[in-house]
Amino acid sequence: MSSYAGSSQAARPGEPGPLRLLAYLALAVALLVLDHRGGWLTWIRGHATVLVQPLRSVAGLPGMIGGSMREGLASRASLAEENRRLRNELLLANARLTRLRNAAVDNAQLRELLGVVERRGLDVQLVPVLDIDLAPSRQRLVLRAGGNQGVQRGQAVIDAGGLLGQVIETTPTQSTVLLLTDPDHAVPVMVARNGVRLIVYGRGDRLELRDIPLNQDVQVGDQLVTSGLGGRFPPGFPVATISALHPDDSQAFLVGELKPAAQLDRGRDVLLLRPGAAPDLPLPPVPGEPGDPAAQGEPAGPETVRSSESRIPNNESQPPQEATR
Repeated sequence: MSSYAGSSQAARPGEPGPLRLLAYLALAVALLVLDHRGGWLTWIRGHATVLVQPLRSVAGLPGMIGGSMREGLASRASLAEENRRLRNELLLANARLTRLRNAAVDNAQLRELLGVVERRGLDVQLVPVLDIDLAPSRQRLVLRAGGNQGVQRGQAVIDAGGLLGQVIETTPTQSTVLLLTDPDHAVPVMVARNGVRLIVYGRGDRLELRDIPLNQDVQVGDQLVTSGLGGRFPPGFPVATISALHPDDSQAFLVGELKPAAQLDRGRDVLLLRPGAAPDLPLPPVPGEPGDPAAQGEPAGPETVRSSESRIPNNESQPPQEATR
């Protein structure tokens, strides 16, 4: 059994001895007392702080850069999210605005249609348009109403401007309208200014007057209305306005270019005239005929106006086949 050598141990190599530690402690205490009383170490600390400041800035630079990058990424993500949200809100607002505009247009059209019905006292049926076919060789409308709703073949179709066409086919739930501009369509008309009778033909995308005698009193700007010949269309409905007149190839007749009174290429609703419906506006008499009130010295009235329709020239004794189908 080994014997106990005592409590004292030899100092390890490289460690200061007790006397050296006491000396360091005494020196530190002396420096603290001198600095507290004389303040001569303050200048040294100030200059040391200035010298160490760049090192401190360099040491903190990675942290500052990292913080700036994190803030920048967070701000960019926030801005991107806000931009996406604002873009979606703008799309929704534009969609709502478009719907409101369409509703305003539809409302204005319905007001015009109802205004025509009220002013003329017509017996009509309001029908929405389901489909439209405006090919050059085929000008048709498909309506969302048919035999179950009382729609019949041959009914005249109008809008707020004037005559659109006629119903040529019906099913229980739908009906087809032949527009005035269809190449197979022709409408007997008369000049509202003087009662001259003419025929308007469809040309696929427009209306046209043909074979107008050179001596007829027909002028640019004249309004054409239905004459009632053939019994297909009630008299007095606006059809078109003459926009231009020029000789045909034979130079013996005039050809008239027309501006339709109805909006053939727009509108979501139309009016179907029920049998017996007619406008309350009287038709102008034909000058020189017995029904002309100017020749008899009496005011124009509905009876005298309609009497002017009883005389039909030889070349219009039968309306064209297309107008009566």
